[in-house]
Amino acid sequence: RNDEPSPTRAAVLVRLSHSHIRIGSFQRLIYIDDTPSLERLIRYSLVTYYGVGNADDMPIAEAAETLLVLVAERLAHLVSSWMAAGFVHGVLNTDNFNISGESFDYGPWRFLPLMNPGFTAAYFDHQSRYCYGRQPQATFWALCRLADCMVPFVAVERLEKLVQKHHDMLEETMIEAMLRRLGIDTSWDKGNALVAAFLQAMKASQIGFDEACFDWYGGAAGYARAHANARASLYKSNDFKPAADLLANAPAHPNAQPDHAWFQQANPVHMRIEQVEAIWAPIAEHDDWSYLHEKLAEIHAMSDAYHLREQAPGGILLSQPIR
Repeated sequence: RNDEPSPTRAAVLVRLSHSHIRIGSFQRLIYIDDTPSLERLIRYSLVTYYGVGNADDMPIAEAAETLLVLVAERLAHLVSSWMAAGFVHGVLNTDNFNISGESFDYGPWRFLPLMNPGFTAAYFDHQSRYCYGRQPQATFWALCRLADCMVPFVAVERLEKLVQKHHDMLEETMIEAMLRRLGIDTSWDKGNALVAAFLQAMKASQIGFDEACFDWYGGAAGYARAHANARASLYKSNDFKPAADLLANAPAHPNAQPDHAWFQQANPVHMRIEQVEAIWAPIAEHDDWSYLHEKLAEIHAMSDAYHLREQAPGGILLSQPIR
C-alpha cells in the first residue's frame, strides 16, 4: 500500500455484534430472485434476533410486516442516538445497516466539534451525502430499501404505510434521545421546544457540542454550573438566551445525577478526531499505550455518571425480544 508505512503495524481485531445480517443481505436475495431463501431469512431473523417464537408458523406476509416494523423501531432509536451523541457514521449505505439496529462499519467516523448539520466524516464524501444532518434521511432511505425486499409478500401500499410510521416515530425518538443526553425529564411538556431552541443556540453560538451538553446536564440543576465556567459568556449571549431560559426551568430526569463528581470537572470527555490522533501518536511512535488506558478510564467514569451501563435502551440479547 502507498498510503501506509511499510512495514506497518498490524493486529487481529474481532468485531462483536449480535447480528451481521444487513439490509443488503435481503437486497441480494431479491436481486438474484431467490424468494424461498428470502422467506427463510425473514423467519430466521425474527426468531433469532427478536425472539418471535412463532415466526415459522406465521403467514409470510405477517412475518415480513413484523420484521419491517421491528427493524424500523430499532433504526429510529439508532439514528436518534447518533444525533444526540453528535456522532457521524460516515458511510450509510444499506450494507452498513444491520437488522439488530447496532452501529457498525463506521470506518471514517467522527464526532461533531460544533453544531454543524453539514459536518461530513468521510473524506471521499464530496457531496456530503452522509453528513451529520442527513443521517435521519439516509436511515429512512435504507429502511425503504428493506421494504422493497418485502414486495413479494406484502402489497406496496401496505409497506408504504409501515415505513411512514418510522418517519413519524423518528421525531419523537430524536427528541427523547436529546433530552436524555441533557439529563432532562423526557415527559416535560416543553421538551420539544427546548430541543429545538438548544440545537439552534448551539449552531448560532458555535459552542462545542459536547461542552454545551455537559454544562447544562440536568437542566435547571446545571444552570449554576453553566454560568460559572469558562463558557459562561456564550450562555449569556442573545444567541443562547431562548435555550437558556428554557433550561433554567427544565426538570432533571429521574435517573440523572447532575451533582455527580464527574460533572464538577471543567470539561467533558470527548472523542473528536484530535483526541484520537493524540492517543494514536505515542502508540505509533513509542509503543506507549498509557494515553489509551487513561482515555478508557475517563470513558468508564463518564459511563457511571450517566448510568449508561444500566440504561442502555432496548439492547438485543441473542434470541431475546426487544423491550
